[in-house]
Amino acid sequence: MSGKELDRRLALAAAGGSPRTLARRRAEGRMSARERIEALCDPGTFTELDTLVRSRADGSGGGGGAEAARPYGDGLICGHGQIGGRPVCVFSQDVSVFGGSLGEAFGGKIIKVMELAMRVGCPIIGINDSGGARIQEGVTALARYAEYGRLNIQASGVIPQISMIMGSCAGGAAYSPALTDVTVMVDETSHMFVTGPDVVRSVTGEDVTLEELGGARHNAAAGTAHYVATDEADALDWVQCLLGFLPDNALSTPPSYPRPGRSGGSSRDDLTAADRALDRLVPDSAGGLLDVRKVLDAVLDDGDLLEFQELFAGNIVCGLGRVDGESVGVVANQSAVSAGVLDIDASEKAARFVRFCDAFNIPILTFVDVPGYLPGLDQERRGIIRRGAKLLFAYGEATVPMVTVVLRKAYGGGYAVMGSKHIGADINLAWPTAEIAVMGATGAVEVLHRRELRAAGTGPEAEQLRARLTADYERTALSPYAAAERGFIDAVIQPHETRARIRAGLLSLRGKRPVQHLGRHNNMPL
Repeated sequence: MSGKELDRRLALAAAGGSPRTLARRRAEGRMSARERIEALCDPGTFTELDTLVRSRADGSGGGGGAEAARPYGDGLICGHGQIGGRPVCVFSQDVSVFGGSLGEAFGGKIIKVMELAMRVGCPIIGINDSGGARIQEGVTALARYAEYGRLNIQASGVIPQISMIMGSCAGGAAYSPALTDVTVMVDETSHMFVTGPDVVRSVTGEDVTLEELGGARHNAAAGTAHYVATDEADALDWVQCLLGFLPDNALSTPPSYPRPGRSGGSSRDDLTAADRALDRLVPDSAGGLLDVRKVLDAVLDDGDLLEFQELFAGNIVCGLGRVDGESVGVVANQSAVSAGVLDIDASEKAARFVRFCDAFNIPILTFVDVPGYLPGLDQERRGIIRRGAKLLFAYGEATVPMVTVVLRKAYGGGYAVMGSKHIGADINLAWPTAEIAVMGATGAVEVLHRRELRAAGTGPEAEQLRARLTADYERTALSPYAAAERGFIDAVIQPHETRARIRAGLLSLRGKRPVQHLGRHNNMPL
């Protein structure tokens, strides 16, 4: 076969599918499948695989057929390249070919590139834009969904898996992104759901729009999407940034990006403006709000935090940052939202993030300001015991370096679960404003001294007694010094010392190694 024939076939593959679909997508500000890969990877580094793969079935469901019925590539572009000079494997679904629907050959290409990523030990990025299973190919399409879902499971915790939803991702296709580590969606143009509006309407009678059912903001509020991009370029930029925090695989370490000039010292003379700002952050009263993002701004390099699931469970903040150029994962109670209480959503969000960091050798920084678990009938009925235990389990099984700072409240089970010394944290620090106890002073006094208070009745003398008992409790049982005396807190530090102590702690923990699990695997309370 001549070289001209090869060029002809490659040209057909590169042209994509329906010109009308491509033109409409461009008018909507969307890229083609190939353009997305080219924008994601370093220029000139992407090498395509399986360019000439074709479906075994024609468009009508029979065998054979013309090239138009069996286009080269079969609606999927896949291969390997580099991002930031590091290897990655990528696949991108082409909606202009059979609506991006998955058939046997299409699914086989995904499986092949995923297996390559696992053998090489590099991240896999899937760009999803598909109409779902290819109806003409029947059960073979369904089999491929199951097969590459199984590969997602095998790759979990071995290589970073990132899903980008750049169009539709419906039905069985939605479960693969749910199995990956991070899912990115684009506002107003991405949709992900198990059943579409028509099916919902016919089965339940609910009248919902595509955006209400599976839009990016809906999925972010449901905890499915980790980031909602403003457009496709923003989504691609975010993924490029994310990879800079991650290792190639579970056996390697994240890349280091030293940034001199933001070290922060342990003495007053070495303090940065950000360090000094921490001393002014603490509210005058225990009930005042402390925006934990301002703490993170002072502690992390350049104040940069790549936040996960910002629109989901805002009472806890999770994200990636750097300290002295080294990747760290941050879990922080946000008292500015629902007082930072731990509820079902916050527990599951943080548990998933802690396990993600632990899988990929990323140290965990925990900032505690928690009044405990959220009480109430609704939470109990929805399973706060079982689902809240996930966070305890995640911290308890983590093997990476863990540094915890108690900023203010650390009450009840919230103290225990948020990276306490007792579940395996390596270094535990507390600000002088920390309150570590079963409950706050007001509630504790009412329980411990209820007979005395009842006998005092009401009036000025009763209020003086209540104030004295509260002050005694705060001094003896609520302050961080009681925990420090028992070794539960390694040091009580001034807020301006926070960054320097975290730096020193992380440096001392670089040699930490995991202890091998003796059983087949653990049994997380799912």
